[in-house]
Amino acid sequence: MAGGITDTGELYSPYVGLVYMFNLIVGTGALTMPKAFATAGWLVSLVLLMFLGFMSYMTTTFVVEAMAAANAQLRWKRMEKHKEDDDEDSSSGVSDSDGLLQDGYERAETRPILSVQRRGSPNIFEITERVEMGQMASMFFNKVGVNLFYFCIIIYLYGDLAIYAAAVPVSLMQVTCSATGNHSCGVGDGTKYNDTDKCWGPIRRIDAYRLYLAAFTLLLGPFTFFNVQKTKYLQIMTSLMRWIAFTLMIILALIRISRGQAEGHPSMAQLSGIRNLFGVCVYSFMCQHSLPSLLTPISKKKHVNRLVLLDYILILAFYSLLAFTAIYCFRNDTLMDMYTLNFTDCEIISASFVRYFLGLFPVFTISTNFPIIAVTLRNNWKTLFHREGGTYPWVVDRVVFPAITLIPPVLVAFCTHDLESLVGITGAYAGNGIQYLIPAFLAYCSRRDTELVFGSGAVNRHLSPFRHSFWILFVLLWGFSCFVFVTANIVLSESRL
Repeated sequence: MAGGITDTGELYSPYVGLVYMFNLIVGTGALTMPKAFATAGWLVSLVLLMFLGFMSYMTTTFVVEAMAAANAQLRWKRMEKHKEDDDEDSSSGVSDSDGLLQDGYERAETRPILSVQRRGSPNIFEITERVEMGQMASMFFNKVGVNLFYFCIIIYLYGDLAIYAAAVPVSLMQVTCSATGNHSCGVGDGTKYNDTDKCWGPIRRIDAYRLYLAAFTLLLGPFTFFNVQKTKYLQIMTSLMRWIAFTLMIILALIRISRGQAEGHPSMAQLSGIRNLFGVCVYSFMCQHSLPSLLTPISKKKHVNRLVLLDYILILAFYSLLAFTAIYCFRNDTLMDMYTLNFTDCEIISASFVRYFLGLFPVFTISTNFPIIAVTLRNNWKTLFHREGGTYPWVVDRVVFPAITLIPPVLVAFCTHDLESLVGITGAYAGNGIQYLIPAFLAYCSRRDTELVFGSGAVNRHLSPFRHSFWILFVLLWGFSCFVFVTANIVLSESRL
């Protein structure tokens, strides 16, 4: 593709796109949602979940609109370049080529192109080329805005890697330490363990966690130094495992509730749990950064916003079903950070194979995603510091960038394995920027640039249903308010300790 646009790959139907988007959004965050629901209360949790789902849908339509505007501008620039080339070929004896190019540049920058669609491109706003968010930021933002975008995406990816680096060792520690201890049926029996409790002989649980973290880093860390490609079949396998696990957990919880064995008595509201719940919900609806790769290959995009709305409704229903069955099945004080670990108790599941499958489920799925996220973060670092025409020395390219990608999240995971807090902070800060602020600014800047280039008569066929400027202002105010609220909540919580 011209202009550095990556290939969209094989096209697929809108319904396949719906499934892909569902799989993209429903991930690790869903496993931490039950405890967050129990901590904040079921009524507060449901209201906040519905509201944040609506906000995420709105900003998703903003990103789709910006994708269409970016496609239109790229087409227009190519058309202008071809027109200039034709004019240059047809001219004879014109020696001042610099002046001609400057005249073409000024014409392109100042003249509203109302006749673009009549010049052979009836669907100039059609989304046919994949324009990633970083490229859209470069097209619509100034230099400061571009740097802030990359800062936000990098912080989010660091949080992602820290969550992954902690989740795998936590699952391994909980399953193996319980299997070798007195409570051999698992950790979901209501027994509370401390990090200083024994795991294997003189080895404490925290020591076992750090040993697993070291093994995880040594096994998967080297992939950060290379490119990860051809993961299609791995992704299919992990998606299948994910849906088997989620379905099992919902069914098992419903069976336990129907038999009158439920122990959960969730409260309606606990304001102290809202901070973590907010971060978990934002993290659990995160998809904006991957929309270009996901939506561009859809063959028919005429009703793409309706498709996205249907996906969000299904995801909201699924999250509600998972969380409500969890908080009524288990007592609040027994719900684990990683919900799968609640199903490693003999009283809930007698089949040892199912217990180990659910207990170790995060190990398999997260391990396949970790190298992909790490390579994505490494490439974002390279893009942030890249200068036109420049190249990196071998040591910087192959050692420094992978090292600054891998070391910080591993250090964070070494210091804490509180998954609820890690997910909450990642979602509340970096996730807030990616899901709310960046899409709102993209929508505002793309609308402004579209009007300057094409004139006020041009209509973006993928314009967001929330087209009034009020909605952009509302999202920006909401996003900045969330930063203030979460920070104040953290400061007040620490001051009480």
